[in-house]
Amino acid sequence: MLFAPDTEVALRSVVNLINTAANGEDLLATLEDLNSFLKAEEFTGSRTNSAAELTSIKRLRGELAALWTSDEDTAAKTVNKLLADAKALPQLVKHDHWDWHLHATTPEAPLVDRMGTEAAMAIIDVIRSREMDRMRVCAAEDCDAVVLDLSRNRSKLYCDTGNCANRAHVAAYRARKAAGSE
Repeated sequence: MLFAPDTEVALRSVVNLINTAANGEDLLATLEDLNSFLKAEEFTGSRTNSAAELTSIKRLRGELAALWTSDEDTAAKTVNKLLADAKALPQLVKHDHWDWHLHATTPEAPLVDRMGTEAAMAIIDVIRSREMDRMRVCAAEDCDAVVLDLSRNRSKLYCDTGNCANRAHVAAYRARKAAGSE
């Protein structure tokens, strides 16, 4: 285990949020899309279910995407801004099926503040551990999705949004076969 379990869950949620805009697609085009995303990511708390809420989450997605590929100093500034905007006050909580973990907002806080704060708190651990090189962009030439590498040997290169790894391995295999038959 590289990070605390709640940190890894939050980081995966960040990856999934950023990747809703990967490769020219917008998988958060509607409130229904946002509802499906939040259900899959198990986000709880109050909701307005409004167009403004969806717009704020898309803005957050853009901020997190920029943070994902930024240098450490820029990432720290973004994290601090997210926490300040949400007036974050970390607390240890236990609810539903989740064991002890950190929340830095109340369940009544706006969704964008809760999501942004959760992302910021997780990325704090990444920055403090000097592990920002684990936050990558997919190695496939035709993919701009992000990747979180939690492997021991830092070997994860491809995203989980499609078949990028499979396509790369097949292409490499075919290239080796073609080179061997010449």
